[in-house]
Amino acid sequence: MTVSISIAQLNFVVGDLQGNAQRIVRAAREAHGRGVRLLLTPELALCGYAAEDLFLRPAFIDACDDALKAVARETAGLSGLRIVVGHPARRPGAERTRSVSVPGLVNAASVVCDGLITHTYAKRELPNYQVFDERRYFAPGNTPCVFDVPGHDGQLVKVGLLICEDAWFHAPAADAKAAGAELLAVINASPFHVGKGGERETTMRERVADVGLPLVYAHLVGGQDEIVFEGRSFALNADGALAARAPSFSEAAFDVALDGGRLSGAMAPEGSVESDLWHALVMGVRDYIGKNGFPGALLGLSGGIDSALVLAIAVDALGKDKVRAVMMPSPYTADISWIDARDMAKRLGVRYGEISIRPEFEAFKASLAGEFAGLKEDTTEENIQARIRGTLLMALSNKFGSIVLTTGNKSEMATGYCTLYGDMAGGFAVIKDVAKTMVFRLARWRNAHDPFGTGKDPIPERIITRPPSAELRPDQTDQDSLPEYEVLDAIIERYMENDMDPAQIVAAGYPQAAVEQVVRLIRINEYKRRQSPVGVRVTHRGFGKDWRYPITSKYRS
Repeated sequence: MTVSISIAQLNFVVGDLQGNAQRIVRAAREAHGRGVRLLLTPELALCGYAAEDLFLRPAFIDACDDALKAVARETAGLSGLRIVVGHPARRPGAERTRSVSVPGLVNAASVVCDGLITHTYAKRELPNYQVFDERRYFAPGNTPCVFDVPGHDGQLVKVGLLICEDAWFHAPAADAKAAGAELLAVINASPFHVGKGGERETTMRERVADVGLPLVYAHLVGGQDEIVFEGRSFALNADGALAARAPSFSEAAFDVALDGGRLSGAMAPEGSVESDLWHALVMGVRDYIGKNGFPGALLGLSGGIDSALVLAIAVDALGKDKVRAVMMPSPYTADISWIDARDMAKRLGVRYGEISIRPEFEAFKASLAGEFAGLKEDTTEENIQARIRGTLLMALSNKFGSIVLTTGNKSEMATGYCTLYGDMAGGFAVIKDVAKTMVFRLARWRNAHDPFGTGKDPIPERIITRPPSAELRPDQTDQDSLPEYEVLDAIIERYMENDMDPAQIVAAGYPQAAVEQVVRLIRINEYKRRQSPVGVRVTHRGFGKDWRYPITSKYRS
């Protein structure tokens, strides 16, 4: 029993039905030419994951149906090749309009062979947590799907089809085995976060141990709004041994051989935490800007570590010719900030300019002098400076079409250490899910590595080592207002990401005053976060789709 299997680990685009169909057709033709008998595409590959409320539009589902028929029609001559295509489908007997109580769709995978759709499977386990909202759109299936794939020796292999969350539960895999499956094929769109790749492999080992069958895991790659899919498709033998692993954060036609009941294939190495994070952020920026048609990106380069990190990510994602950096000094900008900003821009070869905000700042203060008479300067004047910078960047964006990348990190987003319509003004928040302590780690990792062959350490050492400061008043540092970042980030992780109560965090050894301060800041700054740009999610809980807290609430932990 010998079968060649290929995974089309491709970067599909939400709503690009014709383009996605052609990607599948090309992959099928190339796979057929290599002698492949089974081609797997990721979950909802035909429409892209996730199409969100496009699923509620009957015309969109009609277009998906047409795209599936086009795939079948255009692969009719690929004799003997089974193609598994992920797509939305109407439930049998469902009306063309949406039902309020029971969704009229299923999250489906169809088997296409010789121009015909021979089998269709409906996903049984619908995730409704973190960034997932599948029960809003889909009804669960209830029957297994097993189909035959002819081997090169003429024998048939019975393949049991599962979709993503199905494989995290016992019953769907067990039912597929009971229906005769000799191999499990799992198609997936599982968003990246740090450590998720290892979690998937561990859970799939549990599944193959349950049923005693080898398993092939086909995964999506690419960025979609705030989520990133890293690829890293893989295969496990029935004993749980890893048989093959595709590369992470890149497209691949990943071939796996099934011979005598055992799988084998190439083995891509695992990356470090910092490597995975870097590639996730780069992919998130590249796909958000590319898929939405922006000609490039611009950002305010302050001479601080956050904007330095974002600039390095942007250049790795887009290339230096599509990135512009603007230094906007205020009366409080240190000379070393000018020097370091110029140095970094020169290292990376990006277009760089300087626009002083001193005239605008003095004009604002003069206009408000009557209103503010007798009052001391405070955060009001600090925020005016940030908002002047935001206005200038948005003016450049409007004039030249490039998107503004904001540079705030997760520590700042959590505590509100950011200015509405100031440093929060922009179109994409690159590091909004990266804690400040990780910002430093990523900066050092990027200086020690050159994943895209730029040949330079992008970030000047002094930017990494000097105390972080917003430079909005004399001698200002971040730690004037916040706990030390090691303490701050640990509290945020425990409270925001892991739902620990303040008392539990204090019991873990963190100062009660710091815990109370951070929890309060997280609570009162929800209104700011609701107005922040979308950004790349890289932890298991980011300030986005999987953080849904009311702005108006009297509850106190």
